[in-house]
Amino acid sequence: MKVVEPNQLTEYVGKELGESEWFLIDQARINAFADATLDHQFIHVNPEQAKMTPFGSTIAHGYLTVSLLPYLQTSIDGLVVPKGLKMGMNYGFDKLRFMAPVKVDKRIRARATLMEATERKPGQWLFKLECTVDIEGEDKPALVAEWLVMYFV
Repeated sequence: MKVVEPNQLTEYVGKELGESEWFLIDQARINAFADATLDHQFIHVNPEQAKMTPFGSTIAHGYLTVSLLPYLQTSIDGLVVPKGLKMGMNYGFDKLRFMAPVKVDKRIRARATLMEATERKPGQWLFKLECTVDIEGEDKPALVAEWLVMYFV
């Protein structure tokens, strides 16, 4: 992570900030997410039944993949944050598209590009990041999102 002076943030707008480390999506994680969200659809939690679908295996919930963005972004070396950062919080999404399913035992990673950095109020910076979650060995990404994060300095 790069800590930069607030007046330098605009220098990073439009630039890819890097990619995270790969992260394994295993059945235990999928099951734990199903338990947390009460979404036990067979395509996520029943390997035998899921084998008979076009995917051939269980797949992660799309929202599981999205929910990992805060964790994945922590390993993006080029991610910029304003100097004096006290905290950051999710602010929402302008766009979110699920492009391809993440099959069980696949690894994912996030790539981020800073699209906007706007000081909304003194000491409150709203970032818009274009985040793409890649699936190892696949052509299509799992998702593409315009993620909004508010940083407080």
